Amino acid sequence: MTRLLLPALALLVALLFVASLTIGYTPAGLGESLAALGTGDGPLGLVMREIRLPRALLGVMIGLSLGLAGAAMQGYLRNPLAEPGIVGISSAAALGAVLSIQLGLSAAFPLILPAAALGFAALAVGLVLMLAGPRGGSITLILAGIAVSALAGALTSLVLNLSPNPYATYEIVFWMLGSLSDRSFTHVWIALPFMVVGWGLLLTLGRGLDALTLGEDAAEAMGVSPRRMRLLLVLGTAACVGAATAVAGAIGFVGLVVPHLLRRAVGARPSALLPASALGGAALVLAADVAVRLVVPDRDLKLGVVMALIGAPLFLHLIRRTRGEVL
Repeated sequence: MTRLLLPALALLVALLFVASLTIGYTPAGLGESLAALGTGDGPLGLVMREIRLPRALLGVMIGLSLGLAGAAMQGYLRNPLAEPGIVGISSAAALGAVLSIQLGLSAAFPLILPAAALGFAALAVGLVLMLAGPRGGSITLILAGIAVSALAGALTSLVLNLSPNPYATYEIVFWMLGSLSDRSFTHVWIALPFMVVGWGLLLTLGRGLDALTLGEDAAEAMGVSPRRMRLLLVLGTAACVGAATAVAGAIGFVGLVVPHLLRRAVGARPSALLPASALGGAALVLAADVAVRLVVPDRDLKLGVVMALIGAPLFLHLIRRTRGEVL
């Protein structure tokens, strides 16, 4: 079943990618839309190449990043309730974006917003690693991440509370809901280099995560360095989640939901769960973004809202199930 899972997920991602390209406000058939993507010079060709294609690509990239980071985080912490935001990267990236909007920098220079988000994500990485210390374990990493996340969240709330400009506050709130609409290839090229680095770092953790299932002492006896793994995990998660938050806002629950859904299908092996969760995350984000355009096509329903409506009930179920296992 595991050998069939990855091709099946890849096929699902391909089908949803095509659906994302062909579903939108401009009425056009499947063949006409795909033809316009390659050679069309009219309005439909412009819509396909400049609006729908970058939106679909970002859906795949962000889903891959969040799903992969979630599987790696759960594997390292050996906790199915862990998710990428636990280390505070997404909250810090959101704070950087909020400050750029509030100060008016993003209005003058549109690229300042993702740049500020990425910069604050990098600061969060340094702070988490400093607080966790060189010898800190998984619990220390969690506590450091919670502290950074709480601080970034408090500062974001402070900015909103003291904002004298209602229009900036309105823009901040809607940006924080998360969305792929109105994105261009500029956002794709900003996020892609960081995400590629993050994918490379996280995918190298497979063997070590498998060894960690036996405990840290056993993993060290097998030649795996937990300290090196923690560094690669934090850096890879920061690159993936920071870039995703920078270009699309806060999109939660992907890194929590997808690994949980696919864990049994891969026999609970963390190394097998990494690529499966990456593809599953891409499929989930694309499906949610297609649903955004189908459910209320005349309103700007935010992707982050849809993901929360999907993820929150499953999160509650996961808590209940985990409690039952403990009891």
